[in-house]
Amino acid sequence: MKCYTLLPPVLMLFQLCPCSPSTQNCSTQNTDQSFTAAPRVKRNWVWEPLFATEEQTSPVRVYVGQLKSDLEKQGFNLKYTLTGEGAGSIFVIDENNGKIYVTQKLDREKKAFYTLRAQAFNRRTHLPVEPESEFTIKVRDVNDHEPQFLDGPYVATVPEMSPEGFSVIQVTATDGDDPSYGNSARLLYSLIQGQPYFSVEPKTGVIRMTSQTDRETKDQHLVIIQAKDMVGQAGAFSATATVTINLSDVNDNPPKFKQRPYYMSVSEEAPVGTTVGKVFAEDSDIGENAAMNYFIEGDSSDVFDIITNNETQEGIILLKKRVDFESKRRYNIQAKAVNRYIDERFLKNGPFEDKTTVIITVDDADEPPVFTSENYVMEISEGAMSGSLVGVVTARDPDEEDSPVRYSIVHGMHLKRLFSINEHNGTIITTKPLDREIAPWHNITVTATETRNTEKISEAHVYIQVLDVNDHAPEFSKRYETFVCENAVSGQLIQSISATDQDDSVEGHHFYYSLAQEVTNESHFTVKDNQDNTAGIFTAKSGFRRQEQFSFHLPILIQDNGSPPLTSTNTLTITVCDCDTEVNIFYCRYEAFMYALGLSTEALVAVLACILILIVFVLAIVAIRQQRKKSPFSEKMEEFRENIVRYDDEGGGEEDTEAFDISALRTRTVMRAHKPRKMVTSEIHSLYRQSLQVGPDSAIFRQFILEKLEEANTDPSVPPYDSLQTYAFEGTGSLAGSLSSLGSNTSDTDQNYDYLAAWGPHFKQLAVMYSAHKSVED
Repeated sequence: MKCYTLLPPVLMLFQLCPCSPSTQNCSTQNTDQSFTAAPRVKRNWVWEPLFATEEQTSPVRVYVGQLKSDLEKQGFNLKYTLTGEGAGSIFVIDENNGKIYVTQKLDREKKAFYTLRAQAFNRRTHLPVEPESEFTIKVRDVNDHEPQFLDGPYVATVPEMSPEGFSVIQVTATDGDDPSYGNSARLLYSLIQGQPYFSVEPKTGVIRMTSQTDRETKDQHLVIIQAKDMVGQAGAFSATATVTINLSDVNDNPPKFKQRPYYMSVSEEAPVGTTVGKVFAEDSDIGENAAMNYFIEGDSSDVFDIITNNETQEGIILLKKRVDFESKRRYNIQAKAVNRYIDERFLKNGPFEDKTTVIITVDDADEPPVFTSENYVMEISEGAMSGSLVGVVTARDPDEEDSPVRYSIVHGMHLKRLFSINEHNGTIITTKPLDREIAPWHNITVTATETRNTEKISEAHVYIQVLDVNDHAPEFSKRYETFVCENAVSGQLIQSISATDQDDSVEGHHFYYSLAQEVTNESHFTVKDNQDNTAGIFTAKSGFRRQEQFSFHLPILIQDNGSPPLTSTNTLTITVCDCDTEVNIFYCRYEAFMYALGLSTEALVAVLACILILIVFVLAIVAIRQQRKKSPFSEKMEEFRENIVRYDDEGGGEEDTEAFDISALRTRTVMRAHKPRKMVTSEIHSLYRQSLQVGPDSAIFRQFILEKLEEANTDPSVPPYDSLQTYAFEGTGSLAGSLSSLGSNTSDTDQNYDYLAAWGPHFKQLAVMYSAHKSVED
């Protein structure tokens, strides 16, 4: 048995002999490999740890090691002690021989090592023969834990048709045993379920593909992986994990038409864009791998079109051009479906497209008449006589019945007045002469209606051009205002003229200018044709006198180049102006105006001066009258308005003179002498009683009113413009008498209101109120 000794820097020496309990002396042979001991360093020496096996329960005490001192050979009687973690409870020491035992079941996963301190004492002196020395006891692991898949269950996704060896996922199990000792924590992975498509690497737990999978056959696989410790040896613990492997789709399937051929029909009345039918090619793939586009092949692509519904992946066949039952009754088209996204890895599987035949029959329908042309262009010369032929439109019933057609003109009553159409043969004629200068084009709409079915109507547009005829002679392009100076010299240009023609010339207009034959020899002016559709007017003599002749009227002939040519006579008025040689237009216009009025310049100035004087005189009279109308008290009135004071509170009545300053409302110029208001309360009562017995013409009544009016006018405490209204007389014709309350406070006797009940229903509520009041007083 091999022993490790420590020579401390003191004279005592300890030996740690990991021997069996029966061993009395340390030797160089080690017969128990469960425990090892190594020297501990005192100060600079290290003890190597001791080991105790976990999970040992029998015998009650398990020997771990022994502390031994060489001083025992010298006759020292030593006592060994043990302190530290678990000393006395988990670990005990025989104080006589230094043997260490474990007394409880150990669990490495809870505590992997214990740190203890040992010391030897002299039994006689009870003194330590060596300082306390520390050492470690490690718990040696046994296979007492099963492997665990902490992350399970696992889910993985892998593309279908993945190649062999493709990594799918890695599973990992853990073991609570000590991986540094023995094989307790060494795991080995194996595949329990998942063949033949998957395999697992024994040491790493990586799952790999072993053969290609097809999602369309099975889109999910359940794989079970087992992990065993002890490298799979007998007695090892094991655990399993479930791995769900989903296959993602790839485009490995082409589209396929299930129906061959398709049969469809369309009416010949169907408009362009009508849905004829639908085709569908199935694709086992999903998502964008199943997306496809549809096409039409062959000559029928100009009659029919096909679009793809991206939601349903259907091909919708549409009418691209109107069909005619009488022309063609059946169409055979080729519809093709092609995958939109193609995976090049699977091109070897074949073309990712498919074709099918679609047979479309045209259904006959009662169609409206058909014109030989949708638009007609016709011509007629202007001025043509009523009933002249314009043109002919033709329509026929395309159906086999070939129903007769009736023609008519629509869209505008005025067009019917200009044109008419023969309802049987479609001949269009004029109803009155046309004028190109009024309307060069006429647009009419002609309808054709089947006689057997009047609901079948079709339309055609007819554009009628009115051809020009030279029926308008040229004329001056504008009204010319021409002047010639009295001092003009012979051959002087005084005016340039041009002409217009309402007619339309194919070759362009060209006008010729000349003087009328009757004035050629006697005229004082000449006309020079410039050959560019303009002409110049020149003087034929020098000097003109306005007193002799104020104006000249020059007849000018203008001829066009029409066929036949037309000529017109246009008169140019030339006015003589008092100027030298250059014409001042403004001045000449003024002189011409004065000459037309028959006034000289001096006379005009005199007239204007008189008018100005008259206007000044009228304005002066108006100003004087306005000044007289102005009020002499305007300043005072303005001052009075500025001093008006507004009060929002209500006064205490006529007796209340302290609520506000009434002097602010009084003018500064008119001050009345203050006269105290008389106490007239008793007078009012007495006069009131008298007024019940006298009429409104009584002298007493008039005297009372005059006194009250005089008092109001002279009382300074009364606001200006105040009017006192005193009602002391109610009239003698009332059956009810007076209802005034002016004298009620002086009455000595109680009043009786029973008479109110006899006044009728209008006073019923009032009688009830006063009767109730009387009852309360009683």
